[in-house]
Amino acid sequence: MQAGHTVIELFAGAGGLALGLEEAGLDTVLLVDIDKHACATLRKNRPQWNVVCDSVANVDWAPYAGKVDVVTGGFPCQAFSHAGKKLGFEDTRGTLFFEFARCVKEVRPKIFVGENVEGLVRHDEGRTFKAMVAIMESFGYRVQWKVLNAVEYGVPQKRKRVIIVGMLPGIYFEYPEPQKRIVTLREALKDVPLSPGATYSEHRTEVLKLVPPGGSWIDLPIELQKEYLGKSFYSGGGKRGMARRIAWDEPCLTLTTSPSQKQTDRIHPEETRPFTIREYARIQTFPDEWQFSGGVGAQYMQIGNAVPVRLAKAVGLQVVAALDGKNKQRSIVEPIAARV
Repeated sequence: MQAGHTVIELFAGAGGLALGLEEAGLDTVLLVDIDKHACATLRKNRPQWNVVCDSVANVDWAPYAGKVDVVTGGFPCQAFSHAGKKLGFEDTRGTLFFEFARCVKEVRPKIFVGENVEGLVRHDEGRTFKAMVAIMESFGYRVQWKVLNAVEYGVPQKRKRVIIVGMLPGIYFEYPEPQKRIVTLREALKDVPLSPGATYSEHRTEVLKLVPPGGSWIDLPIELQKEYLGKSFYSGGGKRGMARRIAWDEPCLTLTTSPSQKQTDRIHPEETRPFTIREYARIQTFPDEWQFSGGVGAQYMQIGNAVPVRLAKAVGLQVVAALDGKNKQRSIVEPIAARV
């Protein structure tokens, strides 16, 4: 094991979370991901990292039991089947949350940090999230959670994620304070290196040219609105991301894994095209020297799924503070039922 506070990360992806934690002073001793391109990315940028490219279900945690301070991971959320019974640890078997929980149970870190989409807390009317918290609390952890918006931590992107933190007795974690200064796209993409990127069809380009910076499909002529949106034109809300051109003096909307997907257009402020690979990486606050493996589609997938590096660093600094005993207990964490 390395010196300093140590970390195991599950579902490591392209390394946004691991890189942010590294910048905060934490030492990652094991990263696990099943995607070959993500693993290649991690190995390319940090040859010294111990990367296991396999399903987390196949990992033996015994060598790390009691030897690692932090377990982290953005576990993908799958629905649980409640079947009218109280959901316990074994009932989640076969889900990726089960594997995250198994790692925490067997390694018993001082702190665990789970990251997920904001909607997790509302899934199945809050029952899924409540069950997850109850399971982690059954292992002896005090669990708290908060939805953080990356744009408040130096990330030029509105991206909300729930950060779930569990602590053993005597450890106190405090969430990072939001910053008032917002980083705009103009600042983020200044002197960005050239790189490959997705493109639009010729017809789609001609349509999207009509959208002004900061605008969307509502700025198109009515007939083009109907053509571009198709059936979505007649549906309810939830379509403001369509034909959305980002303005220079605002942060980007949440990046997705596919930049040319019609439901979540993120059009460059001046040029009528999706953001390039390096622009995507800048918006997620990866350094320019961080290289991504695989084809263009695989690279977009990795970057779009990543935890923004600056958000990860902000959380990581608070993890270090908690492990160093710099935080004082301020109040008893409110019951989970009151928070969902």
